[in-house]
Amino acid sequence: MGEEEPSGDGRKTGEEVDAGALFVLKSKGTWWHCGFHLTTSIVAPPLLSLPYAFKFLGWAAGISCLVGGAAVTFYSYTLLSLTLQHHASQGHRYLRFRDMAHHILGPRWGRYYVGPIQMAVCYGVVIANALLGGQCLKAMYLVMEPNGEMKLFEFVILFGGLLLVLAQIPSFHSLRHINFFSLVLCLLYSAAASAASIIIGNKSNGPEKDYAIIGDNETKVFGIFNAMAIIATTYGNGIIPEIQATLAAPVKGKMFKGLCMCYTVVIVTFFVVAISGYWAFGNKANGLIFTNFLDPETSHYLVPSWFIFLINLFTVLQLSAVAVVYLQPINDILESALSDPTKKEFSTRNVIPRLAARSLFVVVATIFAAMLPFFGDINSLLGAFGFMPLDFVLPVVFFNFTFKPSKKSFIFWINTVIAVVFSCLGVIAMVAAVRQIVLDAKTYKLFADV
Repeated sequence: MGEEEPSGDGRKTGEEVDAGALFVLKSKGTWWHCGFHLTTSIVAPPLLSLPYAFKFLGWAAGISCLVGGAAVTFYSYTLLSLTLQHHASQGHRYLRFRDMAHHILGPRWGRYYVGPIQMAVCYGVVIANALLGGQCLKAMYLVMEPNGEMKLFEFVILFGGLLLVLAQIPSFHSLRHINFFSLVLCLLYSAAASAASIIIGNKSNGPEKDYAIIGDNETKVFGIFNAMAIIATTYGNGIIPEIQATLAAPVKGKMFKGLCMCYTVVIVTFFVVAISGYWAFGNKANGLIFTNFLDPETSHYLVPSWFIFLINLFTVLQLSAVAVVYLQPINDILESALSDPTKKEFSTRNVIPRLAARSLFVVVATIFAAMLPFFGDINSLLGAFGFMPLDFVLPVVFFNFTFKPSKKSFIFWINTVIAVVFSCLGVIAMVAAVRQIVLDAKTYKLFADV
């Protein structure tokens, strides 16, 4: 593949080392740092949409999809890690998803399929997080000023200002302490959301529990696939190679330990929030479970106002960490295109283009978030368009192409079945997600205050 990288981390590439690899994807981390990155990228506020997904599926199908999503993604991420590990042992350490596709499937797959989809997903996550961050800030504001007149887009802009600062953190590895804090925060708001759901569900004046799936047959069918897309997004990652790139060599076994840490948190948070939220609100569960804590008839919260303020604060802080994690592949591309690897990382030649480019991408994402206030629908489209192929399909395809298991073996056929089934589900779920956006777009306006 070529010469060893001068950073001394054991990486080898087929080309001259680029600035993105040197400055953004530094390979210095341990397995627990990797676990922090994985947890931040997977256990994020989209899990608060799980009760909403359950309203389209019901108890049995909802829990089955949640279990299935956990099993398939853990399996897929493990295969992807093993594939990366195998190539690293051969002297070819791939740092990016598109590099894997380029060398395993062919140059066009990396350049025209995997690369664009991953960038769309990462930028979509940043936009969705900016929107949700604005919604949470507005909820905090209304706790303090119930008759306040500030609009949602103003809070989205405030959250964008926070992202503008955090986006300047130089490398993925530099986020390790922030992502540990993020892990703690996701446990806090998940526990708080579950506790609030249980308290409200037990109240005599709480919402009436109805678990019937509502709507005509067409609505129910599209609802099922929309819910699957939401669950896929919740388990989605899309940046496993970039996270594994932060590990110091040798990488063997480290990613699996990080995945075990992450999925311990996944099981604790996803299942508790989904089950408690759906139990409390049934088919009245909203796209963000926090909105169910407000009584629509009296416009008063069903739990103490300080509790609402605190739970939204936890969520806002973690959203900022999640957004910055998903900016890293974008930062890698910007760094590779604009920075000079022969100059020092913090030289004027590299700092000015970095500051300008990263700031521009955050500003544009903030504008889009303020314009398009349908978080639940964006969530499901991201799952169908990006997370399905990146997290459910490509890992098993990469494994089969790399290790070439016998066509008579169980692993070959289970991988093939996963690839075919989730490819079909991805296409159908994308249609369902676009349909839902079209329907909701009729009720929303640009820069709507929702």
